[in-house]
Amino acid sequence: MTDAPMLLLDEPSMGLSPVLVRDIFKIIQDINRAGKTILLVEQNANMSLHIAQQGYVLETGRIVLSGTGKELTGNPRVKEAYLGG
Repeated sequence: MTDAPMLLLDEPSMGLSPVLVRDIFKIIQDINRAGKTILLVEQNANMSLHIAQQGYVLETGRIVLSGTGKELTGNPRVKEAYLGG
């Protein structure tokens, strides 16, 4: 398990202070840059999409949108529903 090809993370920032959230996301990026694939399930859409190479938006268990993190961040539907704007 120490050399698994993928790391699965479910809400790693839940309940943490903003400083720790930034630290956690930096560590996630570092792990990914080291060559690990990461599947991140996270409600902090803004931070998640900022670091995502690929993202999926689920509603009631179905994928309703997908794209790069940048594409999803710029999507008006995602902005209104998940990014406050």
